[in-house]
This record gives sequence, structure tokens and C-alpha cells, in this order.
Amino acid sequence: MGAVAQSRRAPRANGGLPVRFLPSAVLALIAVGALGVLAPWWRDTVGVDGTAGWLTGAGRITGLLAGYAAPVLLLLMARIPVLERGVGADRLARWHAFGGRYLVGLVAAHVTTVIWGYALTDGRGVVGEGVQMVLHFPDMLKATAATLLMFGTGIVSARAARRRLSYEAWYYLHLATYLAVALGFAHQLSDGADLGDGPGRVLWYLLYGGTALLIGWCRLAVPYLRDRRHRLRVAEVRREAPGVVSLFLTGERLDELGAEAGQFFRLQFQAPGLRLAANPYSLSAPPHSEYLRFTVKDLGGHSAAVARLRPGTRVRAEGPYGAFTGRLQRKRKVLLFAAGVGITPLRALFETLPGEVTLVQRVRRPQDLLFQDELAAVAAARGARVHHLVGSRTQVGGLGAALSRLVPDLARHEVYLCGPEELARDAVQALRAAGVPRSRIHHESFAF
Repeated sequence: MGAVAQSRRAPRANGGLPVRFLPSAVLALIAVGALGVLAPWWRDTVGVDGTAGWLTGAGRITGLLAGYAAPVLLLLMARIPVLERGVGADRLARWHAFGGRYLVGLVAAHVTTVIWGYALTDGRGVVGEGVQMVLHFPDMLKATAATLLMFGTGIVSARAARRRLSYEAWYYLHLATYLAVALGFAHQLSDGADLGDGPGRVLWYLLYGGTALLIGWCRLAVPYLRDRRHRLRVAEVRREAPGVVSLFLTGERLDELGAEAGQFFRLQFQAPGLRLAANPYSLSAPPHSEYLRFTVKDLGGHSAAVARLRPGTRVRAEGPYGAFTGRLQRKRKVLLFAAGVGITPLRALFETLPGEVTLVQRVRRPQDLLFQDELAAVAAARGARVHHLVGSRTQVGGLGAALSRLVPDLARHEVYLCGPEELARDAVQALRAAGVPRSRIHHESFAF
């Protein structure tokens, strides 16, 4: 397997810019856009009088921000290559989840303040005013349906509810947000006094139209074209451990995919029961010109069905995605910390990252250890080190103490971390307590 060449200088990407530049630039651009959205309201509002005026003004502001936030959140998850590689799918997903909570809050505030403000102005009760607006304002029935869909999506996206859902169920329910955004668009133009008939309306059309085009291109057209070009198919399904298999895919022109160790693909298997979902799976070996390897743990119906795939099954792949690569590396000394099946992207990085690399694999039972022979062979070939932390928390002891014992100069290391959310959170706390700067802890999460 060929290793991916890495620069010893400060990591750079996207035309030579430092890898940390793009996330900051994207957030700054979103903030500037939000200020720009409020400019028409500021320009047209000479003064605010009385409680009704303040409530109506708050409704206009929250409505503008909610209308702006909806397409922005869709763009974050549109799988735009420059964002997926430069910002990282994991970080984009966290931004999307964080922004989604604010969007639901903005919509709730918009509905409450507008109805209340109009009720005070018209001398009508809040319920009566709400019914009047829904039934008689243009496009309000569609906006009401959009609001209900938005709230429903917010409920199933809450942490407590999300933990009870499979990835597939969450994925399909989340598609309702596209319908909600589409239903709410007309109301913003017909009832939004701040957009007017001038440049504001044109820019609003461009924002929503551009978002729709990018989603259609990146999430539909590009996967279709790549499927036609690379024609991926299952070559072998190999058992690695109880409930864990490695999936080997072959195809055409695989070197043109531009994949890097640490990245992942969303795979859609053309087999009964699997055709409608594109689930994310990390490369568990460096990309090769003749095959791609993914390692899958039985965590639900979809992953269990993957273990039963037959050679020759066609696979539609979206990707490669993710910024969890050697581009992040700034220090010669690197610690790779894997919890459970989080070893999959770190197995690929273990073979390709330059410098002094130590890998620590944390599992509860010996039979859960993966790639022992492969890791030992890679370690021997490149002079790296492999450690296994096996047992319960009581048996292993404090994670910080265990890592400090295995890696004496821990604070001088760059750390790549991948594993279940709770354990990864504990690992970040332990690393920070051991003196590792937050900027040198790179985290790939399994949360969706």
C-alpha cells in the first residue's frame, strides 16, 4: 500500500492557505451575511413606538435571520468539496446542529412576536390574530406547514431523541427540512416587507436558488457522474472480529478520486434494503489505485446487512470527504488515540503520517481489538509504537494517567482522536489536563 506524501512545513490546503484559515473565513462570511440581511430593516426603520412596535420589529428581525439561516444550514451539509475537505464534515455537522437549534429558536420567536405585535396593533386576541394571519395572509398556510415541520425536525434532532434513532431513520426524517425550507420561501417574499421589490428580493432569490443548485449538483449530479466513471463494486467482505468486517471495493480509475488516509465516503449499496441510504464509512487503509478498504462494525440494521453483501454488488460512493488527514499535522510527534471502531481512520493514518507516531487502541474486551497483526507490521516497518488499553474503566484507571504512562512527553504531541462521543469527550478532557493544547487535538466524531 502506498503512503500519502506529507509536507514537513506548516499544513496548507486550498490554494496554499493554512488549513485553519478556511473555517474562520467561513464563519466570518456567515456573520457578514447575517449583518447584510438586517441592513434593509435598519435602513427602513426610522423609529420604534410602543410595545406593539417593539414586538413587530423583533418579529421582522427574527424572520429575516431565520430566512437567512435556513439556506446557510443546508449549504453546510450540501457536501461542497472545498468545505468538506477544508473545514471537515465533522465540524460542519457540529455547526449545522448548533445552527439548527438557533434556527428553531428564531422561528419560534418570529411567530410569537409577530402574532403578538399584530394582535396589539389590531386590538384582537393573540389566538384570533394568529388564525386571521394563517387563513388570510398570502402563503401563510404553507408557512405554517413549514413551521410545524421545522419544529418536528428539531424534536427528533434533540440529543435524547437522536440516541434512540438509527442513522437511517434520522436521515430520512431530516429530509423534511428541505420541504420546510421550500414551503417557507414564498411567505418570505409575499409577507416580508423588508425584502421589497428591489435588490433585496433579487439577492434572496439568488441565495435560495444558488443553494438549490449547489445541493442538486453536489448531492445528486456529482455522485451520479462518479458512479458512472468509477463503477465501484464489492470485491471481498472479510471478517475482522465478532461483528466487524472489512469491505474491499474495486473499480476504475480509483487514483483519480483523490482520497487521503483519514477520509471517509458515503456508500450506497445497490442491494435489497440498502439502496436508499448513503451511510458514512471511513477508509481503514491508505487509498490504493486498485482497491478501497472500509471496516464496518455491526451497529444496526444497515451495517449488519453490509456484512452479508456478495462480491460483485455495485456501490455508489459519495466522497472522499473529511479534513481528518495529515494536512492537520504540525508536530513531528503524533499520538493516534482510537476507541472501539474509531481505529478505522487511524489505521490508515498510522501508515501514512510522517514523524514519530504512537497509536493507542482503547477497547473493553481483548476480542474487540482490531488489526493487531497489521498494526504490529506497520510499527515494525516504520519504527512506530502501538499500545492497547484493554478493560473496563476500573481496570484501566484514569485515561489521562494511562496515556501519560504510555506516552511520557504527551504534551508535546499532536493528537488525532476518533471514537464514540462520550469516550472521545473524556479523552479530550484528559489530554487538555495533560497539557496538550486544544489546537493540537483533532477529533473525528461518530455523532450524527
